[in-house]
Amino acid sequence: MQTVARGYERSTKLYERARQVIAGGVSSDARRAEQPLFVDHARGAELWDVDGNRYLDYVLGQGPNLLGHAAPLVAEAVSAQVSRGVAYAAQHELEAVVAERLCSMIPAAELVRFNSVGSEAVHGAIRLARGHTGRPKIVKFEGNYHGWLDPVLYSVHPDLALAGDARHPTAVGGTAGQPRHDADDLIVLPYNDLPAVAEVFSTSGDEIAAVILEPLLCNTGCITPKAGYLEGLRDLTRQHGALLIFDEIISGFRVAPGGAQELLGVVPDLAAFGKAMAGGMQVSALVGTREVMGSIADGKVAHAGTFNSHPVAMAAADAVLRHLDEHRDTVYPPLNAAGRRLMAGLRASAERHGVPLLVDGPGPVFQTCVTDQAEVTDYRSFAACDRATMARFHAGLYAAGVNIVPRGLWFLSTEHTEEQIDETIAVADSVLASL
Repeated sequence: MQTVARGYERSTKLYERARQVIAGGVSSDARRAEQPLFVDHARGAELWDVDGNRYLDYVLGQGPNLLGHAAPLVAEAVSAQVSRGVAYAAQHELEAVVAERLCSMIPAAELVRFNSVGSEAVHGAIRLARGHTGRPKIVKFEGNYHGWLDPVLYSVHPDLALAGDARHPTAVGGTAGQPRHDADDLIVLPYNDLPAVAEVFSTSGDEIAAVILEPLLCNTGCITPKAGYLEGLRDLTRQHGALLIFDEIISGFRVAPGGAQELLGVVPDLAAFGKAMAGGMQVSALVGTREVMGSIADGKVAHAGTFNSHPVAMAAADAVLRHLDEHRDTVYPPLNAAGRRLMAGLRASAERHGVPLLVDGPGPVFQTCVTDQAEVTDYRSFAACDRATMARFHAGLYAAGVNIVPRGLWFLSTEHTEEQIDETIAVADSVLASL
């Protein structure tokens, strides 16, 4: 295929300008790069940078733009609400409307509280679990990301030299500045290893407030839980009086209208949702059973925030969720089919060029890894993948105008057309041939 020359002169100047006034030149560590992407505008499944370069976008704002960039129904809802008021610090009808919708869509949702971003919703879930049970300890898993706040930023992608034994991992902090005592009440375990969880419950079950995990692990590959794993966690937590928390910030509304808990058939006590919930607007939700959420309702556990149930965000969430709910039969089957078609094309190209590319995931989100392993089931197997070659694959795609999450994660939108999928496969084929 013909390669189009791409320039980055204005992007380079903007990066130099940004570094003078923004720490590191970026506003999130996830955007660090030799030359960060400076977007001018985006529409549907495409975006354009400030130098006029076009990209087929599979980052989609790190997942939120399930309906594509600048979805008309989101733009119309936001515009209408802005003219009615931006922030009230008071109750309004839309938050009840959205909460009702969430309770009808999500199996675990009987009561709801809103926040602005996923990290807040997860933090609220952990505080609630401790406050409701009166217990201190939280079980989390290597490779699972639950936001950037101190109590959970452990063992996301740890250095294996520091991570200890695979069966009994060491909690490895994610940043300088974390209080050392935060790890005292955190138990880190391998993902997809039910016996390891059972062992911990056998010795410390009366201290464990909750088990938290990504039910579909999307921050380390795109890993589906082994058969019986989620069911086993559900049984263990019930037996020992602990809570089960699903972090569905990525999987929520993307893989099914009710999230991974609907897709996989296991219902937690609490769950955190965000990203695809409002088409790119900043909103997250903590949902759960009436009994557990009652500890917030009666004031036992504090939950606050000036921008909670922000009217503009609620307007966007109302529009998006109504569309996903009422048109689920015409939204999700084509979305899944598009993802599977792209995955099949990538596999075929990789096989043709002799590249050991593992393509794994349900379709609306999936992961590409360069590895000879038959499957990736946890952080340790993900860490064993050839990340240097994956970086070259990402760089080649990006240079040719295909934008994916650098670690190899792909998000699909309802706006990706068959022609765009074909274009993406052709670009990937050319890049894979060069590896």
